[in-house]
Amino acid sequence: MKAAHGKVFRFGDNVDTDVIIPARYLNSSDPEELATHCMEDIDKEFVKNVNKGDLIVANKNFGCGSSREHAPIAIKAAGVSCVIAETFARIFYRNAINIGLPIIECKEAAEQIAAGDDVEVNFDTGEIRDLTTGKTFQGQAFPPFMQKIIDCEGLVNYINQAQ
Repeated sequence: MKAAHGKVFRFGDNVDTDVIIPARYLNSSDPEELATHCMEDIDKEFVKNVNKGDLIVANKNFGCGSSREHAPIAIKAAGVSCVIAETFARIFYRNAINIGLPIIECKEAAEQIAAGDDVEVNFDTGEIRDLTTGKTFQGQAFPPFMQKIIDCEGLVNYINQAQ
């Protein structure tokens, strides 16, 4: 079973790529450098408090704005194992899968999971379990080909392994 498990960091609607990684840091493409500035304009303490495996839960239209792939790279490099949202901006969704960052759409989970909750996500089934409240939600599972891309840590690695 492929899974994510961690503490939740909570955000609202329309979290755009400029908030995820501010444009002033785009002179770097180094994932570790980008991670040090992830979410700093919306939560100055995010980078200090996030641990490897933690999750982001947000409402509608997460990742809107510019099409920069720096945003999902910064999130993944900061240690976030999965992002759950009611909806994602389409280009962010594609960029996240392309770099191997698992993201799951689930309206009920986005509405009911609170900051600090302990959450587990099963990528094979799409099941989201809030271990703090005992509630279970059904997110959209990844199709097998997308699971393979994520398992390979991104599209480039997936293609290279296929050759």
